[in-house]
Amino acid sequence: MILAVEELRFFYRNREVLREIAFTIHAGEIIAILGPNGVGKTTLLKCLNRILTPRKGTVFLDGDDLYGLDTMEIARRVGYVPQRVETGRLTAFDAVLLGRRPHIGWDVQEKDLKIVDAVFRRLSMENLRMACIDEMSGGELQKVAIARSLVQEPEVLLLDEPTSNLDLKNQVNILTIITQVVREHHIAAVMTMHDLNQALRYADRFIFLKAGRVFTHGNHDVVTPGVIEEVYGLPVIIGELGGVRCVVPGNTASEPLEDPS
Repeated sequence: MILAVEELRFFYRNREVLREIAFTIHAGEIIAILGPNGVGKTTLLKCLNRILTPRKGTVFLDGDDLYGLDTMEIARRVGYVPQRVETGRLTAFDAVLLGRRPHIGWDVQEKDLKIVDAVFRRLSMENLRMACIDEMSGGELQKVAIARSLVQEPEVLLLDEPTSNLDLKNQVNILTIITQVVREHHIAAVMTMHDLNQALRYADRFIFLKAGRVFTHGNHDVVTPGVIEEVYGLPVIIGELGGVRCVVPGNTASEPLEDPS
C-alpha cells in the first residue's frame, strides 16, 4: 500500500472535526472522499499532506511516518491541489514549473522543462503557457494547479474538488487524465468530491464521512440509496444509463406535485 491512515483525530480548538479516521490506499487506485458540506473532507485531505497536524493518529506514506518527514520530502512525494488557488503575477508556465522545485538542485535542468512541456500538452494547455495566472478564469487556474501537481511526479495525488470550477467537457478531460496518470505511473489519488456521478464513474473506492467519522467505506457496492440518504439526508434512485451507474435525487415532497395544466 502507498498510504495508510490510522485512527486520525483532528480538532479546531476544542471542536472535534475528525474522529478515528482509518483507511488504506494502494498504487493504481483512486479513492473518493464523499459527504455533505462541513463534514471534514478538506480537513482530512490537509492532514494527509501535513498542512494540518492531527491531535492523534498517524499517516504512513509507503511505510514512512508522514509526520516525521521534512517538508521538502513530503513535497517530492505528495502532490496537492487545493480548492482555491492563490494567484500572482506569474505566467502559467512559471507557475507549473514551481511544481518541480522539490526535485531541482542548483538550477532548472532540461529534464524539468521537458516534464513541464509534456504536462502542458497532455492537458491541452499550450495556449495558456505565457498567460498570467492573475488574469485567468477559475477553470483555467484550476488546470494550472492540477498541472503543477502532476509535474511533481508524486507517489500520492490529493485533490480537493478538482473539477469544481470546470465546465462539463473539462471535467471529463481532467478526470480522465488523472485516471490515466494514476494507472500508468502506478501512483494513488485521493479526491474530495461533491458530484456522486463523477465519483461513481472515476473512483475505485469510496469513503463516506458523516459527523466527522467514516460512516462506511468500500468499493462500488457501498454506494447504495440507503447509504446516500443516511449521509446526505436525501432520498435517491440509483440506475444505469448507457452502461454507467447514475444517482438521481428522489422526490422529497410529501404530496405529489399538481399538474400545472
